Amino acid sequence: MQMVKKSIGILFAVWFIVLLFMPKAEMYYAAEKMLAAQDITLNEKSIDEGVFSLTLKDVTVYVKGIALANVKEIDFFTLLFYNTLSIDNLEVDEVLHSKVPAKTKEAVFTYQIFAPLTVSIDANGSFGYAQGLIDLGNKKLHVDFVKPKEIEMIKPFLKKGKKGWFYEKSF
Repeated sequence: MQMVKKSIGILFAVWFIVLLFMPKAEMYYAAEKMLAAQDITLNEKSIDEGVFSLTLKDVTVYVKGIALANVKEIDFFTLLFYNTLSIDNLEVDEVLHSKVPAKTKEAVFTYQIFAPLTVSIDANGSFGYAQGLIDLGNKKLHVDFVKPKEIEMIKPFLKKGKKGWFYEKSF
């Protein structure tokens, strides 16, 4: 019994030390370089690193040098086996208001080690409430608009199903 307690204690200590010394900001900069290869640039006002999280504040998203969206806060939270990426108050540029929903109040992407090939999506904004799933194994994105509001501008991209409107795309 003592051996089990000692093993669990060591495992917990290693887990905590890995989280404490994980180079979260450097991982963000590596992700930024991968986005730059696609001509996507993120310009943040500040980066705050915590034991379990990395928070970016006042982020402007540029695509090919053109500012397309502003995000109040992006928060990455990790426990290694459970990770979330929260995006708060995403507002697209006025030029795109006729093409995409103008504002997303909150979007949360969740990844769990128990389902390694799926990422769940929960979002709400001017379009209403949406839930979805990214299937990494089949390379598919599926988003259901559970409580749709202002989706007229994106209806050409949506399909009507038994549960309502949904968006599906392979990548």
